[in-house]
Amino acid sequence: MFKIFKRLTAISIVFFLVLFIYASIGISGQDELPTGQTLSEVKTRVLSTLENEMENAGFRWGAPVFLRIFKDVKFPGGYRAYGRRNKSYGENGVLEVWVQRNDQFCLFRSYAVCYFSGSPGPKTEQGDYQSPKGFYFVTPQRMNPYSSYHLAFNLGYPNVYDRAHERTGSALMVHGNCCSVGCYAMTDPKIEEIYLLVEAALSAGQPFVRVHIFPFPMTDENMEAAEGSQWIDFWKNLKEGYDFFENNKVPPNVEVSNRRYIFKVEEVAPAAFPVAGSPSPQAHPGDALD
Repeated sequence: MFKIFKRLTAISIVFFLVLFIYASIGISGQDELPTGQTLSEVKTRVLSTLENEMENAGFRWGAPVFLRIFKDVKFPGGYRAYGRRNKSYGENGVLEVWVQRNDQFCLFRSYAVCYFSGSPGPKTEQGDYQSPKGFYFVTPQRMNPYSSYHLAFNLGYPNVYDRAHERTGSALMVHGNCCSVGCYAMTDPKIEEIYLLVEAALSAGQPFVRVHIFPFPMTDENMEAAEGSQWIDFWKNLKEGYDFFENNKVPPNVEVSNRRYIFKVEEVAPAAFPVAGSPSPQAHPGDALD
């Protein structure tokens, strides 16, 4: 009987050891950043210069980043039904990269969006040629160095808000190749820098990168010009998140309640700011937005 007990104990120990190793591999694999030949080539060509530019601008390489996209910085300018190509900054679409310095985020660089589609309204269904607007985030699993569009990361549309409004669609990205329907397409040199900045932050421990997408800068003047639109209530909700960042220079925690976005302050001391404006480890953004 004793020999049988010893044998069962040994088997149990081996079984739980295998389970522990498997679980550990699974957990680490979830946060592992993908790599590939294209990304390796880009790093060889771009990384050193970009690191120096970050340092010269007073930022630490790998510091937390926050992305903000405006579909039209010249609102209330006109739209075509779909398809708009932009050649320089200030001409419609802009993607901003903000980097944490001390306890606030500061603008590092603005990039012209090379191509997008649709109107200032939200994306509502698969195949509507619309680019999403709202509050999204990028995790390591959403980085795609194997993209057919040079480099890409998935925005995570539809999020909880989108699904609460029964909106459909998938694989909405920020990517290169300056060609897309529904995504935000950059030129290849621009997506290379953006991708490396996001990857560096994730690699340094930022669990996710927030991406806030607006149809236009949500200033009081622009909102007044937008009165009468069928989307004015949606835009007013977006403006709450826009104003939060404008006033605090820290992105808010974003949740969804009663089919509306709500915005909360994260109580984090400046000295303990690994990721300013992010949920605590117990409150992953997936609880609210994914």
